[in-house]
Amino acid sequence: MSEHVEWSEAETPAPSATSAVTPADAADAARLVAFGLQPKLQPARDQEYAELLRRHREDPAFARLADAVAAGLGLVVLEVSPRAGMAVTAAEDSVFAVRMGDYARRTAVDSGDRFLHGLAHLAVAALAFPRPEDLADDGYIGRVTVNGVDAFVRQACRRLEERAEEQGENTDPATDAPGLEAAWRIWARRSATGATKDARRPAASTTGIVAKALAFLTDSGFLQRTGDESGGTYRTTARYQLQVRDMAGSAALAELLDLGVVPVTDGTPSLLPAEDTDDLDLVADAGLPFHAPSHS
Repeated sequence: MSEHVEWSEAETPAPSATSAVTPADAADAARLVAFGLQPKLQPARDQEYAELLRRHREDPAFARLADAVAAGLGLVVLEVSPRAGMAVTAAEDSVFAVRMGDYARRTAVDSGDRFLHGLAHLAVAALAFPRPEDLADDGYIGRVTVNGVDAFVRQACRRLEERAEEQGENTDPATDAPGLEAAWRIWARRSATGATKDARRPAASTTGIVAKALAFLTDSGFLQRTGDESGGTYRTTARYQLQVRDMAGSAALAELLDLGVVPVTDGTPSLLPAEDTDDLDLVADAGLPFHAPSHS
């Protein structure tokens, strides 16, 4: 009798679990992933989205199905919660991955400035979440401004130039070979604001580059614009915090933070001289939320 009970307990759940998955369940799971691909959509403002999130939380079989749908699309699920919705990021080989070339075409970025745009995105992430505890705290909100990000990068540029001079490196490479220059050298030479006849901010100026990066992050649901002070003020969203957490292990982000250019996270940078640390090489296409182009 006990053998029959043991067999029944071991075998019965399998067909039950299988029969629980229906085409309607698959459609609901795909619908949840579709909601997750709309980063500006807030679960609190969409009843269907909120209900699917609740189902994901309470129904393990449905959660596995939705996660499998996301994985099949080349998406990595960062978090599923009422605060962030179904927060996903694209794996490098996903059709949803945003690459620097795509960003350049989408925002009319000159190909020669892609390196600077990558650096701008990297700096925004570092300035928004300068300490590990900020990145780990779900309730933390980072605040950045256009002028603050530019000032942060320029302070880092000055620190890196000091290091180069101390080590006797060439700080003035050939102007006809910009590919040999580090990003900080190019950024430091570029005008912060430039000048146009109608007082607009030129897109090729460093504040123009930062503004374009922040606008892109806002359109992507990672930031929210809060004002016009200091060239434009922004606050981070739960999705951006999750995105930066996912990328926090990148060498470029860690090295930029290690420079010791310490900001105050109320949107106004307080840039302090850095302590001596190891040398820094910023890598191309390291900016969030991009993947480096594949090399064949």
